[in-house]
Amino acid sequence: MDIQLSHTAPGFDQPLAMLRACHTRILRQCDSLVRLAQYLGDQGVTDEARETAHRVHRYFSSAGKHHHEDEEQDLFPSLLAARPELANAITELRLEHREMEHLWAQLEPMLLDIGSITDIAAFTHDVLQFRAVYLSHIERENTGILPAAQNAISAAQLSELGAQMARRRGVRL
Repeated sequence: MDIQLSHTAPGFDQPLAMLRACHTRILRQCDSLVRLAQYLGDQGVTDEARETAHRVHRYFSSAGKHHHEDEEQDLFPSLLAARPELANAITELRLEHREMEHLWAQLEPMLLDIGSITDIAAFTHDVLQFRAVYLSHIERENTGILPAAQNAISAAQLSELGAQMARRRGVRL
């Protein structure tokens, strides 16, 4: 008998867990991008490749964008107020966000029209660079920033962080 246990994703009442879960989804999307680049090199443009490109684009242009906003507009300011000694680390993370946004701006038009990708090696290079920046960035947030926030930000601030995240997504609590 195959028994599957339900795994419920964290909600807005657990904003730090929600951010961590989003990191997992981001990495899955990055892995999908790598597989897409390999697939395009092997199989060319197919309906399956177009669907994968569409899913990755949809994710990074909505949830991925909201995730950066959650951190920059709400998490980082709250954490800086409680732990000003983290200013340099947060500045570096913000700079990495700009780098990821720049890399995304290069990838996005290709994902919108994968038939326009004529240099698979260059596309693969860009994809691997995008993924590498995210891997490093997420590791730093998961091991440094999120634990620091858990210990430094009050329950009321966490509740407000979750409420802001919900509002950003058009969810009423």
